[in-house]
Amino acid sequence: MLENIIDIITEISGADEGEIEAGTDLFEEGILDSFGVVQLFVQLESLGVRLDVAEYDRSQISTPAKIAALCE
Repeated sequence: MLENIIDIITEISGADEGEIEAGTDLFEEGILDSFGVVQLFVQLESLGVRLDVAEYDRSQISTPAKIAALCE
């Protein structure tokens, strides 16, 4: 799941391949903004994961590893 999340974030943000790792702070690094989070959650639905954006604050979804933990 973690690799899928990193792939989705890379696609959404236009980040370079390998720039995003499990512990990368997506907001501090400017990789995701609030619109990017919505796009990510929509993409996760295509993988069968349903998360409600309104239920999570930035600290809970700040890294790919934290997002993967929520998905599992």
